[in-house]
Amino acid sequence: MEQNIQEKSLIKTVIDQRISKYQWMVIALCFLIALFDGFDTQAVAFTAPALLVHFDLETGALAPILTAGIVGMTIGAMLLGLVGDKLGRRKTLIICTAIFSLATIFIAYVTSVDQILVLRFIAGLGMGGATPVLLALAAEYSPQRFKGTVTTGVLLALPAGAMLGGLLAAKILPVLGWQGIYLIGGGFPLLLLFVMYFLLPESLEYLAQNNKSSSLRSIQKILNKISPGIGEIKVKDLLQPNKTQQQKAKLAILFQNNLARTTIGVWGTYFFNWIAWFMLLSWLPTVLKQAGLAPENAPYASVTVNAAFILFALPLAYWLPKVNTAKILTFMLITGLVIVAGLGLFIESNQWGYIFALIALAGFGIGGQQLALNYLVVAAYPTQVRATATGWAIGMGRMGAILGSAIGGIVLTQYGVSGYFYALGVPLLLALCCVFLIKYRIPKVQVDA
Repeated sequence: MEQNIQEKSLIKTVIDQRISKYQWMVIALCFLIALFDGFDTQAVAFTAPALLVHFDLETGALAPILTAGIVGMTIGAMLLGLVGDKLGRRKTLIICTAIFSLATIFIAYVTSVDQILVLRFIAGLGMGGATPVLLALAAEYSPQRFKGTVTTGVLLALPAGAMLGGLLAAKILPVLGWQGIYLIGGGFPLLLLFVMYFLLPESLEYLAQNNKSSSLRSIQKILNKISPGIGEIKVKDLLQPNKTQQQKAKLAILFQNNLARTTIGVWGTYFFNWIAWFMLLSWLPTVLKQAGLAPENAPYASVTVNAAFILFALPLAYWLPKVNTAKILTFMLITGLVIVAGLGLFIESNQWGYIFALIALAGFGIGGQQLALNYLVVAAYPTQVRATATGWAIGMGRMGAILGSAIGGIVLTQYGVSGYFYALGVPLLLALCCVFLIKYRIPKVQVDA
């Protein structure tokens, strides 16, 4: 007879003891999925010049393709995050990886721009859906005291994949052409898919709330791999019958049980912060060229802000488990407001040393909020809606990314380079207001000295 089961403290005790080799394997697989996700996300940017030549297009003709990918990622993050809470993390990650790897490979064989647009949308569904689920799975296999570090490390695989793709593109394009980028970007995650099928486990927390009796055997098997000595303990000792029916994962739960205010605050912070971040990322080289920087030096601005984003993430991961996340977000957003004000003042002075220093700081004051928010979502929501909460929060952020990328050129044309940076302060200020809505108390956890 099947019985409802619920998570007991001993499962978390086993997870929290240390990070075993098995847990490292799960985290590494999540990192690799995110790495290929980041590579494929930026694939159009790497191949844009070659696509323009191959299809004899004007520059603006690629805008719908760029938008299609982001729209797909937005929908994927929202809908497939929900699937992750219903079908399980493992199945959903396999589905998402299959979607974006196959769609990316097919792009290498297209004969028209319209085909690329459709395939980029499909690939976006998989890429967007994978992110919240892999973050949830990596966090669930991490000891409490290391969740911030692990979540940040896995999240950094996205920009790392993008930077790796840029470096590889310079070598591959002259040899294999633009098609080679898509064959590599889709082929490697397709190979990873087979590894995932045999090695990637289901979330213990998901299994513990599942009402199938087969979950008992799966939990026993996984726990024995994490801590072989646990084999002497019956898995039923970790679980007990749950007399109340588990709530099904659904969007409405994010607005119940005193979560409504937090959900609105998290969504608003994601949305407005990503407007500012993608407005900066998408238009920064263009703005600097218009301000007088030599065209060959303008791309270094993007390298600077992304490298700084990764650099600032390392100490941030150390502090996230120790400090109230809302306070960190408040400090970041205030820092971001100071940075954009400074850029507005200095941008027309041609003091490029100061300008690039401020651009580097923007990796913390405008981009770093994504790291803090992802940790907050993982820690603040219960297991049964964690992937749903993460997916919808990231989906709100991606909507902001679409808007930020779209309005950057309009703002630049209307208000000039100084006005462009001052305008970045508006979404940052609105994000700051949303932080004050978040009800969140960071749990006290033991942190290694």
